Amino acid sequence: MTQGGAARRTVLGAAVLAAGTGITALAAGSAAADDGYGDGYGAGDGAGDGRGNGDGDRGYRDLPQPTVIGHRGASGYRPEHTIGSYQLALDLGADVIEQDLVPTRDGHLVCRHENEIGGTTDVAEHPGFAARRTTKSVDGVAVTGWFTEDFTLAELRTLRAKERIPAVRQRNTLYDGQWAVPTFEEVLRWADREGKRRGRRVWLHVETKHPTYFRGLGLGLEEPLAKLLRRYGRDGRSAAVFLQSFEPSSIQRLSRLVSAPRVVLLSAAGTRPWDFEVAKDPRTVADLVKPEGLKWIAGFAQGIGPTMDLILPRDAAGKLGAPTTLVKDAHARGLLLHPYTARNENSFLPAEYRKGTDPAAYGDALGAFRTYFEQGIDGIFTDNPDTGLLAAEAFRPGRRPVNR
Repeated sequence: MTQGGAARRTVLGAAVLAAGTGITALAAGSAAADDGYGDGYGAGDGAGDGRGNGDGDRGYRDLPQPTVIGHRGASGYRPEHTIGSYQLALDLGADVIEQDLVPTRDGHLVCRHENEIGGTTDVAEHPGFAARRTTKSVDGVAVTGWFTEDFTLAELRTLRAKERIPAVRQRNTLYDGQWAVPTFEEVLRWADREGKRRGRRVWLHVETKHPTYFRGLGLGLEEPLAKLLRRYGRDGRSAAVFLQSFEPSSIQRLSRLVSAPRVVLLSAAGTRPWDFEVAKDPRTVADLVKPEGLKWIAGFAQGIGPTMDLILPRDAAGKLGAPTTLVKDAHARGLLLHPYTARNENSFLPAEYRKGTDPAAYGDALGAFRTYFEQGIDGIFTDNPDTGLLAAEAFRPGRRPVNR
């Protein structure tokens, strides 16, 4: 195994297989009493409310490793960020379910991958909203469409979700119109209901989308998110939730509002987080994945979520190259790694794992997953949780495989 591999893992549980600005000025957050795990967290800090704050609960350390995270739910099989997608991911056995958050005009947090909703809802079919189609600059990029910040929640509730990439996932279009756009509060209620029904906590992985952009509109994400987390008992150090963002300042801000575990997302090496752009911080992602950059992140976060290319770069032909030292370097600073995104379709797979020439056909996704897990990563975002779980079996030592 390279960069640690399965040998470094501890058996932690079982998965079920079934059907701002001013970056340098932002503080890293107050330090908590050390609990012996080396991450600055104290042992249980809550009132034992059954939702992740009870004494003795080790939080994310109790998750199976490698952890399988349902990327926007089970978006390989259902339109993303719908209750149907989240439910299927949970039913398939995903350890954690992801949500991306954007605000409505009246300040409600809803689950969409982007604030532009022309590609993920039927808004274009509503004549009453035709005049709201516009072009905006979002994180320095011109985007044309309809935007959640121009709709009240009541208006957004009149829309129905649809498949985002129908050319690749034509079968998912069967479910177009079946679900509304969920609010994050509705997802929290759903997770609590499912947790009670199943007798175990339902873990969430929650991303703040374009936080600097929205703060500039007077629609800051972190404060309403923290308020909801406190209301539903997911604000403690062992809460069943990860908080994530591509903007480190958003994670720093959240670190001062709640104690839930936090992950800094990292895009391509040559890119710069938008909050860095606004703050004139010259660092790029390439700087953040160096030992000194990882040390800085470890001051206010418990993990990183790098694009897989930062761990296993691809060459010009799309084949995987030699692994970098990112896994080893991040682990040396106590950071877990949740890279993104593993998918079944040829169009998303490294060249050596593709089968045939149809970009929508499935390739050797299991082989690709196994290669990813061999790097020693702690978890992975995937549109296909069942595939990820099947591949993860061999990397969860001591478990009897559930597929045979």
